[in-house]
Order: sequence, then structure tokens, then C-alpha cells
Amino acid sequence: MDRVALRGLKARGHHGVFPREREEGQTFIVDLVLSLDTRPAAATDDLTKTVHYGVVAEEVVDVVQGEPVDLIETLAERIAQVCLKHEAVREVEVVVHKPDAPITVPFDDVTVTITRSRV
Repeated sequence: MDRVALRGLKARGHHGVFPREREEGQTFIVDLVLSLDTRPAAATDDLTKTVHYGVVAEEVVDVVQGEPVDLIETLAERIAQVCLKHEAVREVEVVVHKPDAPITVPFDDVTVTITRSRV
């Protein structure tokens, strides 16, 4: 499989288990690796035979900005399911970064990484 990667998609969401996270929101960063066969698109130079990563980026931002969830694991799953709705996408790796997580010690980032495939 070939891969199309989107890195550093940023959006503000209200996800988390603490009231402050739900009320104030925070920035989430999403990285995606979409696995697909790009040969049909390359052979014909036809966008309809691949995945339109601009559309995927907009859909992922909509998920992050959408209905709040407690866990970034749940957020990652929702993002994966949106990506797999695109016919060309056979597998997706989703990394959700929560750089402003409410942790009491110094840290750089918190991430959850999942991989989902078509059944």
C-alpha cells in the first residue's frame, strides 16, 4: 500500500474528563497516514481515483471541533472512521496529540495512536 500523510492538523476542541477542559477547550493536533493504492490515480492523473486530502483534513477538523468526548482514544476512533469512509482509503493510522493535557508535571506531549483497517 502507498501512503498519504497529513501532519499537524490543528483544531480547538472541548474534549476531556475535567470540567475546565469541557468549558475552556484546548488545541488538539492530529497526524494521519492514509494507506491506499495510488497507482490508478497516477496512471490517469485523476483525483477521483485517490483520496482528496483537503476534504479529509476538513472532516477531521470538524470531528475535533464537534461533539465533546471524555477520552482522546474515542476522538481518535471517530477520526479513523471518518477517514475510512473514503473509498480509496484501506487503512488509517491516527495520532491525536493533546499538548495541553492537565498533567501536574512538566511534559512535552500526550498522544494516542491507533490503526484501523477496512474489514
